Amino acid sequence: MTQADSTIVASTWTQPLVAPAAIPEMADVVIIGGGIVGVSTAWFLAKQGVDVVLCEKGHIAGEQSGRNWGWVRVQGRDTREIPMMLESQRIWDSLQEETGEDVGFVRRGCFFTARSEKDMRSIDDWIGIADEYGIESRILSAAELKAHLRGSPVDWHGAIYTAADGRAEPHKAVPAIARAAERSGATLLKSCAVRGLETSGGSVSAVVTEHGSIRTSTVLCAAGAWSALFCRSLGVPLPQLKVRGTVARTAACENVLDGNVYDQLLGIRRRQDGGYTIAHGTIIQHPITPSTLRWSFKFIPALLQELKVLRLSIGREFLDEWRLPKTWALDAVTPFEETRVLDPEPDPGVLKGIRRNLNRMFPQLADTPIVESWAGMIEMTPDVVPVISAVDKIPGFHLATGFSGHGFGLGPGAGKAIAGMLTGTDTGIDISALRYGRFFDGTPIRPQSNI
Repeated sequence: MTQADSTIVASTWTQPLVAPAAIPEMADVVIIGGGIVGVSTAWFLAKQGVDVVLCEKGHIAGEQSGRNWGWVRVQGRDTREIPMMLESQRIWDSLQEETGEDVGFVRRGCFFTARSEKDMRSIDDWIGIADEYGIESRILSAAELKAHLRGSPVDWHGAIYTAADGRAEPHKAVPAIARAAERSGATLLKSCAVRGLETSGGSVSAVVTEHGSIRTSTVLCAAGAWSALFCRSLGVPLPQLKVRGTVARTAACENVLDGNVYDQLLGIRRRQDGGYTIAHGTIIQHPITPSTLRWSFKFIPALLQELKVLRLSIGREFLDEWRLPKTWALDAVTPFEETRVLDPEPDPGVLKGIRRNLNRMFPQLADTPIVESWAGMIEMTPDVVPVISAVDKIPGFHLATGFSGHGFGLGPGAGKAIAGMLTGTDTGIDISALRYGRFFDGTPIRPQSNI
């Protein structure tokens, strides 16, 4: 195996950084953040003829958009996300044709397994939701599931299965959308951190980047795990915490399943290269930071929901966040330039658990090597669905963040909905329940789905 073969995924964020030779003086819209939500929004805006500039402090898809599992599923979604997700899947279907590039998208189904009668009853709830939205999900018996998960000795009770769900390759898909956006007329600036905003009469008048200012009246913050820090510098409180996910991929090997499987042992999906992307099924790691304490009350429902799988720790991350400034001068280096790429180390203990669980679930893969591993920081909101909204405090400033691990699948549909929000165009996708103000106006915080 060559070095290139062992860094297929990591090559997205380990390539050399190249600063732009120049930046535009003005734009209709400026997007902060080069993940799938940002580049998809830029693509849809550019196709409408909007002059849009996207600023990314590091690499396109350099953080969670290039590090996720690659699932494109509607199964198990929060009802507030389902209309957007269904539209997103329709866009995924035509994405290869529209971008002219292979993004690895196929519909091979999604399975949530059940190990007991209690588990079966809990996943039964989804069937009613699926029926309401016209989603063809069904319950599989243990025997039916065994036919899909070939050669596994695990004694399952059954599963819920949605055949139309799919998967894609993050390291291919997000850069492909970015290039399509550029061909449509968008300007994408890499290694170009946005330091802050300028306002006139209280409304947005420009973004200040490390390479100069861009005049604009409309800004979208799609900065993922960095959004809360940026918003805090503007005096805009954003309840957001981060969890670390450790992921790995195997070498090409025997085909034991075709779709995506979520089990208490393992999250696993077939890869285009013949291997598998794998993650632990029941470990979510949250390093405690000052933000944990600041927003703890709002996050209680989500933390209780994830109690069995949540692993809390306190260490360097607490001090690192404690030392971050709340505001900064816009003519000097900011935290966004000091850390171009948020690149956490994969957890060795979790990797051992992934290896052990893969061997238990599919013994025939016990000799298949893990050829690459990585980690990413997932930004989450108190109700585990994103904020897609204008911020009334600063006219012209908008948010699209907090996708809580759902952003890759939702990305193209979110981009279409956000472009509509910014231009006042009706996309047919209702995002009213994702408004920013829901965290402060007394709306009950009720997570419906998991991270």
